[in-house]
Parts: sequence; structure tokens; C-alpha cells
Amino acid sequence: MENAALLNDSGVALTEANRPAEAIGLFQRALVMEPENPLLWTNLGIAQQKSGDYEEALDSFQRAISIDDAQADAWFSMGLIYYELKQFEAAESCYHSALERDSFSPRAWNNLGVLRFRESRYEEARYCFEEAVRWAPLYYNALFNLRDTCRELKDYRAALEFSRVLAELDAGTGRPGR
Repeated sequence: MENAALLNDSGVALTEANRPAEAIGLFQRALVMEPENPLLWTNLGIAQQKSGDYEEALDSFQRAISIDDAQADAWFSMGLIYYELKQFEAAESCYHSALERDSFSPRAWNNLGVLRFRESRYEEARYCFEEAVRWAPLYYNALFNLRDTCRELKDYRAALEFSRVLAELDAGTGRPGR
């Protein structure tokens, strides 16, 4: 028997397998069954985002948020889209909204740090990257960004330590947190 939860799980698996076009149909079928389910709208938005349909993705994220404003993933994903569209103020606002709802989100901290770094606000970027690593100690991208930020701040000792950690991750089974 087909139900919304099963369709959602299958859609998530397809999205993670880089088959978002197939996932979109599953999320849409699930939404016929549960049109007020914010998680389904968020997952639909993520699949639309991965397929490059940013306008539809933003609409889906907005729908998720209108149903349940606490959808941190929807806020975060909107931030990613706005960043891609070079709408940095909107991206920053979304990352802050995501962090207001989930202050432990290493991805939101990392991406907020990226915004600070591109503005040459290195001390603030460092803080954001340190928060990301605090919540996910092996988050490769945040460690990489933290190393580069320490270099910009001329804190070469810290940069060297992060380079060492990154080398250990590279030598291991892969790059966790990517």
C-alpha cells in the first residue's frame, strides 16, 4: 500500500542518489495525500534545487515554512539557492533563520562563515567555522575553511594544525562531512 511516508523515504533515497527528477514525482504524489506536511514540501524543494529548478524550489521551501516556520532545513536550503544566485544578503538572512531554529547546524554555521570570508570579515568567519567544527568535529569543508581563514588571520600555528587534521582525513577512508 502506497503511503506518504514510503513515498517520502523513496524520494529522499532517489535525491541522495542524484536522481532528483525521479524523486520530484514521488514527493508530489505524497503531497496529494498530505498537502500540509512541511517535511514533504522541504524534501520536494531539495529535489527541485538539485535538478536546478530554483524558482520551484524556493516556492516549495516557502510553502514548508508557511506550514511550519521551524523547518531549519528549508531555511538553510533557501540560503544555498540565494548564495548560488549571488543574493548574499538573502542567503545570510536564511542562514540566520536556520540557526535560530537549529543552532547546532554545522552546515548553516559553515555557510554563514563562507559569506563572512568572502566579505573579508575573517574574525567572524573564523567564529562561524569554529562553531561548525564544534558541532561536527570531522566536517571536512569547515576544517578546510577554518584553515584558510587562520591563514588570512596570520595564525599559522592554527592553520598548520588544521592542515594536519585535513591530511589525516584525506589519508583515511574519505572526507567526512562533505
